[in-house]
Amino acid sequence: MDKQSFLILLVVLLFVWIVFIPTYIAYYKKKQNRFAIFILNLFLGWTFVGFVVALVWSLTKEPETKGLEIK
Repeated sequence: MDKQSFLILLVVLLFVWIVFIPTYIAYYKKKQNRFAIFILNLFLGWTFVGFVVALVWSLTKEPETKGLEIK
């Protein structure tokens, strides 16, 4: 592998890692909608709007449930 191909691969991997930051946050915080956040990231995370929506969604606090909690 030449130097240019390696650099391109490195940039692509860095981009993918950055795009999926909201998914990492959602799984770390054990969000109820973490799979939906992953799907949003997968299909629209490469766009700025999709990334911001997924990031905000992963950082929002989930509403507290009253009564029985289904797990």
